[in-house]
Amino acid sequence: MIKVKFEELSKEEFTTFEKNHPYGSFYQTIGWGELKKRNGWNYYLVGLKENDKILAGAMLLEKKLPMGLSFIYSPRGFLIDYLDESLLSTFTKEIKKFARKHHAIFVKIDPYVQLRERDINGNIVENGFNNEKAITNLKQLGFRHNGYTLNMEDLQPRFAFALDLEGKTTEEILKDMESKTRQLIHKNEKNGIITREITIDEVDKFKNVMQHTADRRGFIDRPLSYYKNMLTDLKEGAKVIIAEIDLEDYNKRLENEISASQKIVEEKEAALNDPTKKINPDKTKKKIEQEKANIARLTKKLDEGKALLQEHGKVLTLGGIIFMLHGSEILSLFGGSYEEYKDFLSPYSTYYHMIRYGVEHGYKKYNFYGISGDFQNKKNELYGLYDLKRGFGGHVEEYLGEFDLVTKPFMYHVYHIAFALYGKLKKMKRKRG
Repeated sequence: MIKVKFEELSKEEFTTFEKNHPYGSFYQTIGWGELKKRNGWNYYLVGLKENDKILAGAMLLEKKLPMGLSFIYSPRGFLIDYLDESLLSTFTKEIKKFARKHHAIFVKIDPYVQLRERDINGNIVENGFNNEKAITNLKQLGFRHNGYTLNMEDLQPRFAFALDLEGKTTEEILKDMESKTRQLIHKNEKNGIITREITIDEVDKFKNVMQHTADRRGFIDRPLSYYKNMLTDLKEGAKVIIAEIDLEDYNKRLENEISASQKIVEEKEAALNDPTKKINPDKTKKKIEQEKANIARLTKKLDEGKALLQEHGKVLTLGGIIFMLHGSEILSLFGGSYEEYKDFLSPYSTYYHMIRYGVEHGYKKYNFYGISGDFQNKKNELYGLYDLKRGFGGHVEEYLGEFDLVTKPFMYHVYHIAFALYGKLKKMKRKRG
């Protein structure tokens, strides 16, 4: 048995340990703890130390419950070698003592540890890494595994999509993308869609996007103060990127394209009526019809663009995403877009903005984050999200999933009944609203 001491850690020593740990995550940072503290949680920094060396650690979030009870959540924790049975056993025993001291009915973890190596299509890589032993070790210590979920039922998604950036240029990354994705990125650039980081003074623009998205998808959005606090507490670790379009420039481009097509039509029609011109009449007529159809399409877009300009002014916000920067990784946390402007396909531009940023600033991985693990079922409502992200190139990441270390079995049962009932009531309320 390892002879160590379990104790609360200072912010400085925990931060140093977390930054250098292979399973470190922004969810295990002081900034995230401070953000959660603003929203009714307590947080504690604990670790196992042998002399002055930290062997394992975790940020533990505590949420108070009625009757003096609580539950504890270590998001994407613990920071430990899950294959080291002795270390894991010692740490678990201490965590259980800590939980009982705080009258916690259970401790939840969802380790930032990949289960099996998977390729771009979600297939398990032959002879790739396999961390199933980590699940076995946790179960043997009394953790309840909440299953191999597929559709983001857990607090954190069990499947994600990621792109390796290390040693690559943006040109190489573009080349490796699906042609459709590459074309859409270039199309957005041509249409004048720009992406930029906004400050806390402009975060209401992102809030408006998220509120619209929440209303459309049926979830409850966070208040504006939450987003402001996120940027305050996480500082340089959080970036809000929005996609916008200059409608005056957009409309001018459409007008130029219409004029160019009209000129082609005039030239082709003149050629048809000029006996001195040696042309293929059928091909010429076909070209004229194609250009007229293009003019009709562009004219419709121009009319829509003029209406948007009159309603919203020169600059129109299309959507936005919050990105987390931690260690060598950039992670796309969550975002949204306006349904009425979906044809602009702004997420392609926003994702690409941060991919470029990652390459330029030496990040090793870009994590698109949550996707469904149901890779073959195109009828799955989440399949489109996976398909969009896959177009950028990369691979699927599968994590271990959620585990509960139960300290009060009866109250744990009661809690889950109450939580399920609360969820149903919220769903009914959203439907009525």
